[in-house]
Amino acid sequence: MANFMISRIKVKDFAEWKASYDAHKPARDEAGVTEKYLLQDVDDTNKVTILFEAEDFEKAKAFSTSDDLIEAMQKSGVVGEPDIYFLKD
Repeated sequence: MANFMISRIKVKDFAEWKASYDAHKPARDEAGVTEKYLLQDVDDTNKVTILFEAEDFEKAKAFSTSDDLIEAMQKSGVVGEPDIYFLKD
């Protein structure tokens, strides 16, 4: 059985956000959150959906609300609050 986390966000500028997102990979690795798909909306490429596989729901949930992630999102140009969902198969 696999655990998943989906994050839906709006960003000011995809290219700028993507550079910051890529730089934040070590924090995702530490949290056991692995990107499976990074998708852009067809009509608005600044709307992003990311599907992650999560080793552990508790670690993934803690990461999703961590001060480090919140600060990284603010610095990278995320607009508003992300929509985050936790799913299992």
